[in-house]
This record gives sequence, structure tokens and C-alpha cells, in this order.
Amino acid sequence: MKDMGKARYVLGMEIVRDCPKKLRGLCRKAYIEKVLEHFWMHYSKPIDTPVKKGLTLSIEQCPTIDDEKQKMSNVPYASAVGNLMYAMLYTRPDICFVVSLVSHYQSNPGTAHWQAIKRIIRYLRGTTDLVLCYQEGDLKLRGYSDADWHGDFDESKPTSGYVSPLVGEPYPGAVRRKIT
Repeated sequence: MKDMGKARYVLGMEIVRDCPKKLRGLCRKAYIEKVLEHFWMHYSKPIDTPVKKGLTLSIEQCPTIDDEKQKMSNVPYASAVGNLMYAMLYTRPDICFVVSLVSHYQSNPGTAHWQAIKRIIRYLRGTTDLVLCYQEGDLKLRGYSDADWHGDFDESKPTSGYVSPLVGEPYPGAVRRKIT
């Protein structure tokens, strides 16, 4: 065996350490840059939010005419959703809601759904250098929940979510911050 020092990468995630501040973080910058290049969006204009205010996606926006279906059949929608889900896991909880929203339409996406995907990718373009950070300290388990009782316009089903972070005292939860 050979000691190669502290790990820098695990499962495609970069491990970031700031020892004086007792911070540890996970980052998927390299993966996000590959996704940007794969979908030809590495030169796109970055934006501040992953979802547009008031965005409503529904089944009514799915293509019904054969020409529209043929046009959308050449769009790598399912591949984009899969790539976004992988980026979301462990390091990008900020895109969790909108990725869940666009994933409902994988079987028959429309142009509005594809525009929502491209917006998420543009958001990632502007936030590639953000790291999900954790700080040492006395750990406590806290729980939060939220619900949207009429966000699903297609089936009128409620959407709920929960977070149970294991957090240290100085911080109310895991935070994202730029590490320089």
C-alpha cells in the first residue's frame, strides 16, 4: 500500500477542506462543466434562479400534433433530466424541486418543458463554483417540512417535502458558499 494523503475526490465529487474554519464541503464542479458542454450550454448566459417565478408546467403543454412530437423526439430531454438528478444528489439540493417538476414530463415533453430544463442548466452555469459545506460541532437532528396543496395542475395532488439535517450548533444547517 501507498499513502497518497487526504482524499480529494470520492464518487466524482471533489472534497473541499478549510481546516482553520473547520469546514468540509462537497462539490461537483467538474461534472457540471461536462453537462454544460454536453448540452452545448457552456457559453450560455448564467442566471440567478433555477426556476422562473410563476412557472407552471402541465400536460396541456405536451405536444399533440405529430409534427410537434417529431420535433421534440430529437431533444435529449430524458438525458438532461438524468444528468440534473445526478448533479442534484448530495451536492445541489437547490435544484431538487425544479428537477422533480420537470421529471414528470419525460414521456412526452413539450417546448415549455425543455425551456425549463435549459433554465436549470443556465443556473448551474452561474453557480458551478458553489460548494455544499458542513461545519464541525455538536450535532443535533432537526426536522423541517413543507407542503404545496395545489401545485400540481394536472392531477391536483399535493406536493410535500421534508429535510432532516444533522447540524452543528454555529450553523442552522448545511450551507452553500464559495471557497476561495
